[in-house]
Amino acid sequence: MSEKSKFSGCPATGIGSMPGGDAREAAKTVTGSFADGQGMPYLAELPARGPGADMIGRSVGLLVEMYGHVEPSGWRISDRPGRDTRRARSWLGEDLDALEEFTQGYEGLLKVQAVGPWTLAAALELRGGEAMLADAGACRDLAGSLAEGLRAHLAEVRRRMPGANVVLQLDEPSLTAVLLGRVRSASGYRTYRAVDRQIVEATLRDVLAAAGEDGTTLVHSCAPEVPVALLRRAGADGISLDFSLLTEREEETIGEAVEGGTHLFLGVVPSTDAASEGLSDPGGSVMGVRTLWRRLGLNPGTLAESVTITPSCGLAGASPAYARTALAHSARAAKSLADNPE
Repeated sequence: MSEKSKFSGCPATGIGSMPGGDAREAAKTVTGSFADGQGMPYLAELPARGPGADMIGRSVGLLVEMYGHVEPSGWRISDRPGRDTRRARSWLGEDLDALEEFTQGYEGLLKVQAVGPWTLAAALELRGGEAMLADAGACRDLAGSLAEGLRAHLAEVRRRMPGANVVLQLDEPSLTAVLLGRVRSASGYRTYRAVDRQIVEATLRDVLAAAGEDGTTLVHSCAPEVPVALLRRAGADGISLDFSLLTEREEETIGEAVEGGTHLFLGVVPSTDAASEGLSDPGGSVMGVRTLWRRLGLNPGTLAESVTITPSCGLAGASPAYARTALAHSARAAKSLADNPE
């Protein structure tokens, strides 16, 4: 492997969303779960509070000179900031206040999430109701606005938590659909044309660059067929995915990513209570990761440095008690992987 991972000392983390609507409780959980070097705390998202707290709304609130409002069909671009944009910004401020309170004196990796440019373009509607994805110029403007907003957001997080090494995570669950022309129109009767891979890659590179020259970045998707090679070329330091969706066909690409120094965030812990059987055995949760490493012929000694353990997706659909359990179990499973890589 080429060099030490930028995520060294980050055995576990969460994806982003949490259940409930209490910002202080969420901040307390994500910082407490990963205290004492057990993982990377993060700025929680609480979509149960309603529009503006959802991941699309939060990212709309970050945009510069571009605004959105909620229609029955979802978020739509507006001419001026209205109630929905203001609410998104207000909740972000509340969440930052809570995280700042629970990270006093903290030094180490700290993650913030935003929806990436392509998932945002697939979700946001133009004034006529079509997705922004349908308009190449609108996609360019959206990516530029998002990058500018992220630079300001990251600067604020660094100011509030001066000891933290802030990590930028872009959430791109719709990326594969964008690349393969599978994003459905508002009517559902047709799909938008696939976007050229080079344009997708260049746009992602520009938005990831908002983290700064020495910034640390990752891209998350809990959808199947994550385009790992494209994300690596776009400059992502880490790639986060649902481990259960990996197919044999993708394994070679995963091996190349690891050998090239890309850090993997592997979602092995169920993200909802309903799928939570077997959580009593942290070692069992990472058995598949060990098996993959053996199949790829990778050195088991590199596992702990190359992999961060996470839930399979965000925890918004879990009960508060299970969300705490899932984060704690991720930390325990990561320890099992480090202590017994083979």
